[in-house]
Amino acid sequence: MRLIFTICCLIICIANSMAQSLFKGAGVFGSMTQSAHHYINNDTGKKPQDTAYKHPEYFNPQTHFSQEFFNWGAGAFLELSRNEKVRWQTEIEYINQGAKEVPLTNPYTGERGGGTSVNKYTYIEWNNYIKFYNPLGVAYWYIMPGIRLQYLFQKSVSVFAPVSNLSTFWFSGDLALGYEYPIYKNYSLFSEYHWNPDILAYKSGNTSIRNRTLELRVGVVYRPRKRRIDDCNAPRYKGPTY
Repeated sequence: MRLIFTICCLIICIANSMAQSLFKGAGVFGSMTQSAHHYINNDTGKKPQDTAYKHPEYFNPQTHFSQEFFNWGAGAFLELSRNEKVRWQTEIEYINQGAKEVPLTNPYTGERGGGTSVNKYTYIEWNNYIKFYNPLGVAYWYIMPGIRLQYLFQKSVSVFAPVSNLSTFWFSGDLALGYEYPIYKNYSLFSEYHWNPDILAYKSGNTSIRNRTLELRVGVVYRPRKRRIDDCNAPRYKGPTY
């Protein structure tokens, strides 16, 4: 019984030690987002008077880039690694994306005009990055390539609805550049700029659509104090006067 108890205590100590050695930090952030859609219509350039192309859906929409849509996001993350310079960052994020569109005035030719309408998509994302972390004096800079797994929480689609009703589950790529500066004890302030493009296009009929989001983040990260590597029971050198 005593042996089992000793083994259990040892396992708990090892697990706790591993968790402490893996944990590099945790943080929260808010962000400003800028997103747009790129539509590619395979029938762009066809003449509407052609017998096979008299239907409005062939020109709804034509190939184009939407106007930029500005909104916000927020999230929290953990940073884990045994390596000081290469880390895994995993996070949960709430983010708004979308596009400003000019509605069609002539569905047979693809002409658009008038005011703008917004197609808005709210996602809950699980994002994962490899973080290459480098010192810069007392501060740090880093680069993060990664993948975002996206769940479409809610949407509001008013323009090009047959094409713009995007999938509930999706994924996209991400590349970020960041800067971190210590502000108080274990806390640091950081800023990141993310380029977040769709890797694959969402397809509907003769048209495909890709989203591209730019995200500027500002947040605070907590980092544990570095552990002393000396054994507390080992003798310590205290200088030549001892």
